[in-house]
Amino acid sequence: MLPVVSSPNSLYHGVRSGLRTLLLSSALLSAGIQPVLAQTVDDDGNVASQQLNLPKDVTVFGKSDPNVRKATAIVNNRIITGTDIDQRLALIITANGGKVEAEEKERLRVQVLRNLIDETLQIQEAAANDIKIDPAEIQQSYERVAANFRQSPTQFDAYLREKGSSAASIKRQIEGELAWSRLQRRNIQPFVNVSEDEVKSVVDRLNASKGSDEYRVGEIYLSATPENQEQIVANARNIIQQIQQGGSFQAYARQFSEASTAAVGGDLGWVRSAQLPNELAQAAAEMQVGQIAGPIPVAGGVSLLYLMDKRKVLTADPRDSLLSLKQLSVLFPQGTTKDQASAKAAAFAAAIKEIKGCGQANDVGKKIGADVVDNDNVKVRDLPPQLQDILANLQVGEATPPFGSITDGVRVLVVCGRDEPASANAPNAEQIMAQLEEERVNKRARIYLRDLRRDAVIEYN
Repeated sequence: MLPVVSSPNSLYHGVRSGLRTLLLSSALLSAGIQPVLAQTVDDDGNVASQQLNLPKDVTVFGKSDPNVRKATAIVNNRIITGTDIDQRLALIITANGGKVEAEEKERLRVQVLRNLIDETLQIQEAAANDIKIDPAEIQQSYERVAANFRQSPTQFDAYLREKGSSAASIKRQIEGELAWSRLQRRNIQPFVNVSEDEVKSVVDRLNASKGSDEYRVGEIYLSATPENQEQIVANARNIIQQIQQGGSFQAYARQFSEASTAAVGGDLGWVRSAQLPNELAQAAAEMQVGQIAGPIPVAGGVSLLYLMDKRKVLTADPRDSLLSLKQLSVLFPQGTTKDQASAKAAAFAAAIKEIKGCGQANDVGKKIGADVVDNDNVKVRDLPPQLQDILANLQVGEATPPFGSITDGVRVLVVCGRDEPASANAPNAEQIMAQLEEERVNKRARIYLRDLRRDAVIEYN
């Protein structure tokens, strides 16, 4: 069974988290000497150590670990400054509600530097292919981000400065995403082909699997090699820990995942088990909506999986029903005790039983001093999970059990009308082809970026 944790609400889509564990001897560290594990010649004869003629015990004098270097670099003559690191890091801290410990902050700085290096390589490669992003287009994207915060660009500029970041940092990230996306469309997508036979095969499998489970999932993919597998797994576990503490899955995916779906918060869309690697399919089948599983070993690395939603293939989902509701609510006076609230809730529940359809809801509400609010065109799946199953099985005129809290009061929902969902249809050939192409482009893009890293000239300060 894979470890599963609950996922919190989404925050700002502008975070990239780097997570690494450093085990240091406090005594040696205070003296400026750092112990490391070295490959040595054992009784069986370690070939690499023997070739290098390494001593059995190695002590490194000075802080030579790249993870504790000053976080600046020159990437193919483009300087990444400490200010660049600080401003991008501030976005991470903001997305986590400002709750990042000092030790974690230093780990994040390491990953932020790596991300900025990748971003720089992507922009440089796009420029080498005569792809340049118009500043006006970057500004338009920036204004959309500001609008998501219900702020004007000027207000958003001030907000970012207050948090220790800047508009320039977000605009640089926007430029990187746009440049990399266009580079893929020019250098990768034209060479990715999906045949009609492949699409037909998917359609046939869909029809054959009608009624089986289908999942909407998000993924954070981290590439790994046999040499760094253990470290990457530790990184993935730290990401889960950050999400447990209030971080956003979508934000971490956007900034940390190495899949092309990072730009959309890791959202893979609706997929069936047959479309996922066996490891991910097994995890999805064991998860509840709103949970995260991982780290899951997959080809070339590890993944974290977030189950956003679940439904049956080619089957109408009752949660897509549209409801007309009346909400009756009673607030508790300030200082109400738990016993007093329970007694008032019981009286409220007894009164609700008198309701015989929505026609009596207003009269009953007036009698017990409840506020009555009409809500039309409410989709079942948009309601809290605790209420979805209840409302999906209620008939018109029936009410939910009372629910609420001492702070929010007690309330019920009365079903006044229901529009059943239309029958689900299979995705069309164009949608299937687009998904298959995206998977192949994603794979080639990872290889492309790996080659850019390998060929880059990078100087660390």
